[in-house]
Amino acid sequence: MIASETGRNVLNFLLFQAGWFACVFYPGPVGAGIVVLFLILHFVLVSQNRITELQFVVLGTVAGSVLDGIWFRTGILDDGSGAILLTPPWLVAIWAIFMTTLSHSLNWMSRKPWLPFVFAPIAGPFAYWSASQIGAVELPDLIPSLIALGFGWLVIFPLLLFARKTLYPELAR
Repeated sequence: MIASETGRNVLNFLLFQAGWFACVFYPGPVGAGIVVLFLILHFVLVSQNRITELQFVVLGTVAGSVLDGIWFRTGILDDGSGAILLTPPWLVAIWAIFMTTLSHSLNWMSRKPWLPFVFAPIAGPFAYWSASQIGAVELPDLIPSLIALGFGWLVIFPLLLFARKTLYPELAR
């Protein structure tokens, strides 16, 4: 494990960014597999409460994947085929690697209670829009899709931070 908190946060941020890019450039088993390797690196080098953080990551990954699944089923997101029944594994992988940031490189977001409500409805949809520009996903009706994604992130991001604080207080330093 890396001793320096700054070092852990930098590595966590780099693993998340690299994982996101791996998944949007290779939306399939390759991207998801790369993220699995990054998750192993995270839990070996960054995590200080491995079991607790793993539980939190699983909770958030399930919640985020369900939300993405709803977005696919309602036409807010599309993969070009219109046939998605479950959230694609590469998006599940993005949720997993994203969840690691909430206790590390994005921990600062929880210090001001209003900040997640401002940040999430902008940053969340921006990530999906960026992925759509690369071709990993489609936003069939751009403005309504971005608005729906914004509302979804307005709800899920603060809820994930609340869950971390109440269910896993050792992660909320």
